[in-house]
Amino acid sequence: MAEAITDAAAKLELGEAAGDNAPKLMLDEETGEMVSKGELKKRLAKRAKKALKDKNKEEKSKSTPADLATAQAGAASKKPKAKEEEVPLDPDAMFKQGFLSEVFKERPLKPVVTRFPPEPNGFLHIGHSKAIAVNFGFAKYHGGTCNLRFDDTNPEAEEEMYFTAIEDMVRWLGFKPDRITYSSDNFQKLYDKAEELIGLGKAYVCHCGDEDLKAQRGGGDGSSPRFRCSHADQTPEENLTKFRDMRDGKYEPRTAFLRMKQDIESGNPQMWDLAAYRVLNKPHHRTGDKWKIYPTYDFTHCLCDAFEGITHSLCTTEFYLSRTSYDWLNTTLGVVHDVGGYLSTEQREYGRLSISGTIMSKRKLRELVEGGHVRSWDDPRLYTLIGVKRRGIPPAAILSFINTLGITTTNSIIQSSRFEQSVRSYLERTVPRLMLVLDPVPVVIEDADEAGYDVTVPFSPKEPAMGSRTVKFTKTVYIDRSDFREQDEPGYFRLAPGKTVGLLNAPFPVTAVSFTKDHATGRVLEIRAKFDKATSKPKSFIQWVGAEESGARRCEVRIHNQLFLSENPSSNPKGWLADINPESEVIYPDAVIESGYAEVETRAPWPATAGESSDHSGPESVRFQAMRVGYFCKDSDSKGDKLVLNRIVSLKEDKEKK
Repeated sequence: MAEAITDAAAKLELGEAAGDNAPKLMLDEETGEMVSKGELKKRLAKRAKKALKDKNKEEKSKSTPADLATAQAGAASKKPKAKEEEVPLDPDAMFKQGFLSEVFKERPLKPVVTRFPPEPNGFLHIGHSKAIAVNFGFAKYHGGTCNLRFDDTNPEAEEEMYFTAIEDMVRWLGFKPDRITYSSDNFQKLYDKAEELIGLGKAYVCHCGDEDLKAQRGGGDGSSPRFRCSHADQTPEENLTKFRDMRDGKYEPRTAFLRMKQDIESGNPQMWDLAAYRVLNKPHHRTGDKWKIYPTYDFTHCLCDAFEGITHSLCTTEFYLSRTSYDWLNTTLGVVHDVGGYLSTEQREYGRLSISGTIMSKRKLRELVEGGHVRSWDDPRLYTLIGVKRRGIPPAAILSFINTLGITTTNSIIQSSRFEQSVRSYLERTVPRLMLVLDPVPVVIEDADEAGYDVTVPFSPKEPAMGSRTVKFTKTVYIDRSDFREQDEPGYFRLAPGKTVGLLNAPFPVTAVSFTKDHATGRVLEIRAKFDKATSKPKSFIQWVGAEESGARRCEVRIHNQLFLSENPSSNPKGWLADINPESEVIYPDAVIESGYAEVETRAPWPATAGESSDHSGPESVRFQAMRVGYFCKDSDSKGDKLVLNRIVSLKEDKEKK
């Protein structure tokens, strides 16, 4: 017996198990079983035949004889299509063609200088990854530079942790800012420009309230004539005095603000005398109590672009109307100049990225966190970038997804299932494979050698460069509780009393001979089995993990599903919180993973792309495919001997998401 096992193990080590004498295993997506190629082919043919038969039966019952004759003639004339080979997408495709290509053709200014200008008042979400990829990627493709500029003009909402998290996410995605700048760097310069605008008669201090402003802009429905208030008639000297009083703290918040004197008759709301400065009695994280007034986005953004020499100001289409006010302010103050027929700084807009079935609102995200509905801001069920990172989604997979979508002026609202499928395809070719059992039950193989034996297993059957590892097959192994039934049934191909099943990479299948259970709980406690050396190619294979002496580890596994039940949580008549999926996180506290995990952890990151390297990567870069279960990563809750794993995505799209 021991010699037979040793011979079989030796064949595995020498690679003979991958030859003609050993079954090549494939996933049966309908049953979740690993089966031989021949068995899967038979199953698929049988299902296809049944589906075709049912379809023909249904069509026949509805069709006339003439319809049937036409259909048969058409079927006879059809020729099978040749299978098209999948061509990898050029990683620079979104810059070589489409919107971004046209942007550069329209304004071929070099050196290209762009910027990514987030407000440091919250954590970035998945939509921001597109903005990062567009701005940093566009500059890189054209040999230019990109600044990370913090638009820190609202001290009421800004916190240091957001600055740190934003920079971390930019670097995690694989980009290095040429410079890190702050709008607050330019507070004095912006103030001077505001005084200059007043001197030109293009700005005035206004004391109107919200209702007054609404009336001036055509009323609530825009049906009334637009007009300016009497404050617009003040002289530049009066406005300058009032503005300096604002600066010196002589006005309370909302009692005075500086407005740009634009074009109230324009059809563009962004030209209806927008606010330029407001009073805020709040210290700034960088300038302290120096300022009592702060510039608005509409005043700050375009001027800072000009100050930094930004050639292509790329933003989302929600700012399309702002392009007019952007150009108006820059040209009025003379901060831009002509470069070969182009303005030195101009804005262009692309469609934003959103994921359906989730929440992006900062207010609602805060409610989820503070209400205890999720673990934290980096909960893997959230689409904050720190949550996506903790979930284990590789940064390069995100960039690949954005590149696949392409860049247009249309907003993209993508189903989460499509995003996950893109991630799944990326992981399938870039991470190693291990065996993990979520809900283990011991199987004692009665005729196995007490000492066990070593089996050499490749990390990936498709990528030999990943290498292999050695796992010990022990007398007692663990299988998943779902892979055993107390009574056999027709169409069931896994383990049951008297039934044979293959164990992945083991030399012999096993047959269950008996089991014991806890009659109080009904749970199976142990299964007894024997080798079946007469069966060379069993119909089905299941994963297993050796006993603790093999180097296997106990771990907690968190299976994350969609956080919300519907594609639009806000449409729930009981409120968006009522749409939370009670099964969004399922925990297996006593799972067990094979010994090969130790090598995968040592060799991380998997894969070493974008902003992840051996020197700059977190626990989430320890990624692998758990055969027949899904794709997983190490969670940041792992401490010492406690190992926690997160599921990144399932092996295939869940049926309920289709």
